[in-house]
Amino acid sequence: MPKYVYGFTEGNKDLKDLLGGKGANLAEMTNIGLPVPPGFTITTEACRHYLGHGGMPEGLEEEIGDHLAALEARMGKRLGQADDPLLVSVRSGAKFSMPGMMETVLNIGLNDDSVLGLAKQAGNDRFAWDTYRRLIQMFGKTVLDIDGELFEDAMDELKGERDDTDLDAADLQRLVETFKGIVRERTGRDFPADPREQMDLAVRAVFDSWNAPRAILYRRQERIPADLGTAVNVVAMVFGNMGPDSGTGVAFTRDPGSGRQGVYGDYLRNAQGEDVVAGIRNTVPLQELETINPEAYRRLLDIMATLERHYRDLCDIEFTIERGKLWMLQTRVGKRTAEAAFCIATQLVDEGLIDMDEAVTRVTGDQLAQLMFPRFAATAGNHRLTTGMNASPGAAAGRAVFSSERAVELAGRGEAVILVRRETNPDDLAGMIAAHGVLTSRGGKTSHAAVVARGMGKTCVCGAEELEVDPHAHRFTAPGGVVVDEGDVISIDGGTGAVYLGEVPVTASPVAEYFEGEPAGDELVRAVDRIMTHADSVRRLAVRANADTPEDAARARRYGAAGIGLCRTEHMFLGERRRLVEDLILATTPEERQAALDALEPLQTGDFTGIFEAMRGLPVTIRLIDPPLHEFLPDLTDLAVKVALADDRADDRADDRANGRAGGGADDRDRRLLDAVKRLHEQNPMLGLRGVRLGLTVPGLFAMQVRAIAAAARRVEGARAEIMIPLVGAVQELEIVKEEAERILAEAGVEAAIGTMIEVPRAALTAGQIAEAAEFFSFGTNDLTQMTWGFSRDDVESAFFGTYLDLGVFGVSPFESVDREGVGRLMRIAVEEGRRTRPDLKLGICGEHGGDPDSVHFCHEIGLDYVSCSPFRIPVARLEAGRAALTCTRSDTR
Repeated sequence: MPKYVYGFTEGNKDLKDLLGGKGANLAEMTNIGLPVPPGFTITTEACRHYLGHGGMPEGLEEEIGDHLAALEARMGKRLGQADDPLLVSVRSGAKFSMPGMMETVLNIGLNDDSVLGLAKQAGNDRFAWDTYRRLIQMFGKTVLDIDGELFEDAMDELKGERDDTDLDAADLQRLVETFKGIVRERTGRDFPADPREQMDLAVRAVFDSWNAPRAILYRRQERIPADLGTAVNVVAMVFGNMGPDSGTGVAFTRDPGSGRQGVYGDYLRNAQGEDVVAGIRNTVPLQELETINPEAYRRLLDIMATLERHYRDLCDIEFTIERGKLWMLQTRVGKRTAEAAFCIATQLVDEGLIDMDEAVTRVTGDQLAQLMFPRFAATAGNHRLTTGMNASPGAAAGRAVFSSERAVELAGRGEAVILVRRETNPDDLAGMIAAHGVLTSRGGKTSHAAVVARGMGKTCVCGAEELEVDPHAHRFTAPGGVVVDEGDVISIDGGTGAVYLGEVPVTASPVAEYFEGEPAGDELVRAVDRIMTHADSVRRLAVRANADTPEDAARARRYGAAGIGLCRTEHMFLGERRRLVEDLILATTPEERQAALDALEPLQTGDFTGIFEAMRGLPVTIRLIDPPLHEFLPDLTDLAVKVALADDRADDRADDRANGRAGGGADDRDRRLLDAVKRLHEQNPMLGLRGVRLGLTVPGLFAMQVRAIAAAARRVEGARAEIMIPLVGAVQELEIVKEEAERILAEAGVEAAIGTMIEVPRAALTAGQIAEAAEFFSFGTNDLTQMTWGFSRDDVESAFFGTYLDLGVFGVSPFESVDREGVGRLMRIAVEEGRRTRPDLKLGICGEHGGDPDSVHFCHEIGLDYVSCSPFRIPVARLEAGRAALTCTRSDTR
């Protein structure tokens, strides 16, 4: 029978899969001698069994009983003992941190008898009744699923204008009776008085919270697997609400916002932990603890240093002081902003705690992308409303909204919004995800809003105390009587904490300027430079760009591209050139067709010349025209209406013919275009006449493009052309096009590799045959995903993708990250069979997945030579290629 319960002395920090992050780290702190209240952890295996079978596994109840008895023996008192009760907390703790997404219940073990014993032992009636009301409130909301506002409203009614700490023991005793009445009214039963029943119900509630909507949403946002489950930690209570010599706080060993070293965190006297995280009372900076309790402060600093050296990283710590004694309730590797991640990684290298290899793995491409976004410009005209705490950096502007639901609604319409709340709670997660930024009037840098926003890379300003937020009236009032209603535009600066009225202009980030060629200046840019330099030195994958213009090509080169992996020639036929393509389509004789091609060729030659010059000495993969020709024609409906209206004006036809298009009428060309649109119309253009099929059925089209490529390559010294044939599904298609292309290249005296895109499933399955003719493969994963799944991206993303994500059919959109089991399997087949035929076959990817971090790692695993992505994503791909080389243990096919 598996072991489902572990005491804190039995685990360690490497057992996160089994004990969850919280349980593993509580065990680790216990084992290195830090002051941790005793307790035990119920494993994630027990949770998975409970969720999968609808009940607790056999033997779990007995194991919990044995560990509870051991805890009672150690503490010298029983759970809920009437004269001197042992109280425990029941807290969630998954492998990956999910702050606030699952449940916690404190003060388990109190009832009408034991509250009197607690008061007597503590010598503090107020503390005992405050602790009891907290249990009923948390248990009612978390375990019994009672609307938490009912408890909050009852407390607000009792308080009036007073603060929580102004309530005396008699007030709190009355509040307990009120709370018990709410439980009775809402559940039809009394609040459970049996301590073991309280604990068992709380454990089940924590297990159930793994599948709560907010937890599911958070896992999807953070790409956390849904099948991990959560552990449950049962811990002897220590109390921060026993009076002014008690309190609770959160500390970070470095600033999680900037990475700066120093004392960082929040402290709240005479409070329990949820008061800090919820932000319902404003905290004081951790440094003030030195004045409040110098001994506990010095001990805390020693422990912070111990933990940072032990974990070799920024640590996030929760602690409680009970009557002057410090207790550690949790530690974990702390969430941090993108800026802090890069700075801390290089600081730890300089301190000798990690090496540069590990520094590269400590940051991510998504964090680097965040650092490249613009920031607010410092201009005199900005109307600053107030300044709060700079909880999570960035610049965000949008319409003020005052509920999570409204944020989701407006964001769904494409509007930028700022979610404004007094404080956020886990139920606001959907709105936080939808919003461009988050603004709260309460809470500190370790409140729920701050911690979650930092984890998501979302701009956040917390604790803007000067704002009077009225969520019911959908407005807030700023100093000076300025009223901001829902829908008004505001801007928030997560780097400074400033809140502005209106939209503030932005300026380029120093990291983006660094990639544009500016020298490394401040600490952040120097850290980025060091990490990028090392990532480039260890990566195997080259990084190319998807670029169609000389300007994009030049930018890509500045950003570190090793060439162009996809130059889409169809983008060169838009604008004024569209008429020349119309001429090609309308041609009825070989002579007319050739005349249209001859007009296009010098324009194409100029296009390619500019790109070759920007990429001189680097490879440029040019994809011959891919989309169906009807995409270059006017809209069918517009043309039909134009022609129909002209036909209805019979009296004016003569004048129209005499004056061309006078009066907006249709001429003969319009009628011919309408016939062509109807002729070329396809029910499913994605699967129709496009790509190589177009080249084989429109004589001279591909040949014209190859001649233009050859002419441009001759003009530019160091040009390295690669010609890519799109949509090949059979080797015969490629052979026919290749034969003509090689003849044209030979006549021009130009060498160029000829290959194909692998974007049709049949091409992947017959890659061994296609490799006989292709010198390179480039995976077009956008189309390959569409054809593998059998749906059109444009049609389905708005139709049912949301439902599929909600149901767990997709963990993430297959257009966002490569579907490893389906599309990825086809890619593996193509890589293996292609290289079996041609060992020196060059392999790359040019779909949008080329800039997705997870997809970059997959491309490294299967042995591709390069990834290609948009210019802005090139630094991201470079970094992730380095991280893949350092973290991937699977061999490739090379």
